Amino acid sequence: MKAAVLTGKQSLQIRDVPVPAIGDHEVLVKVESAFVCGTDVRFYSNGKTGVDEEHPIILGHEFAGTIYRMGPDFTGYSEGTPVAVAPNYGCGICDLCISGHSEMCRDSEALGVTQNGGFAQYVRIPEAAVRQGNLSVMPEGMTFAEAALTEPFSCVYNAYEKIGIYPGDTVLVIGSGPIGIMHCLMALSAGASRVFISDISEQRMDLAVSIDSRIEKLSAGDDQLDTLTELTKGKLADLVITAASIAKIQEQAFALAGINARVMFFGGLPSGKSQVQLDTNEIHYKQLTVAGTTRQSLRQYRRCLDIISSRRVDLRPLITSKSPVEGIGKAIEQVQSSRGLKQQITW
Repeated sequence: MKAAVLTGKQSLQIRDVPVPAIGDHEVLVKVESAFVCGTDVRFYSNGKTGVDEEHPIILGHEFAGTIYRMGPDFTGYSEGTPVAVAPNYGCGICDLCISGHSEMCRDSEALGVTQNGGFAQYVRIPEAAVRQGNLSVMPEGMTFAEAALTEPFSCVYNAYEKIGIYPGDTVLVIGSGPIGIMHCLMALSAGASRVFISDISEQRMDLAVSIDSRIEKLSAGDDQLDTLTELTKGKLADLVITAASIAKIQEQAFALAGINARVMFFGGLPSGKSQVQLDTNEIHYKQLTVAGTTRQSLRQYRRCLDIISSRRVDLRPLITSKSPVEGIGKAIEQVQSSRGLKQQITW
């Protein structure tokens, strides 16, 4: 089969590799659609611990496909069933797993991160992931591309549940990449009255507005606070979401939040660069609530399948390029240069 194999820093090769063998309780999924994520780009750009020519890995954790083959002792699904695949799975026995948060398990694994993932024609779904429910039957009418986008959107949904978005809220999302736009669409779906998106890239913000005209642009710059103050008549934002991995926007977020507002740190910072300067008086005197989230639970993942398939939140406009796996290098370049939004890989 064809696969995009990471062998080291800035070394991603298209190889013919064996179709994975599966165990008695495992499943082989034929990948129909996958997407390039910022995490894939980070692994490509910086390398990944433990990965080299002798220990390669197939990337890709945003994917969906059909059940192609099942182990002889596997029950619950049938061959040919279209499935969305949640990538994170835990040990299955610790307190976090039992509480429904297997994605936070200390011994968690992830397809496309610690195990071979979706930039291949076929993916082995380990028994632990099968048992925990990482395979979800796609709702009728859902496309494979939409199913593959459930992974990033359910991360956004996790933030929504954690911090809350309420009817009438004014929401500011800092960062106009695919995740930032998903946050905007989630906020609008939840009933926010005004949703602003901020970025240094006018082109990226224009893309956001083209997807939903209710999104309002707020250009980054020294006058950003004054502009938001004027637009909101002094109230500022009820919720500020940092949807980019930049320390400066975390520092700025509190000033842009109003009284009794919330701040969501969504975009994590690079290792060694996560210490930022914060004016804690902004938190204290404004009575701000601050939270952070990562990944998603399987419950949230399945809830988002329903949200996306119903088109309550329509993610199809975020797909701005499509190429076979041989074109993954170009897709990564597009992400690195902030051209377009989601880059789809097909076979």
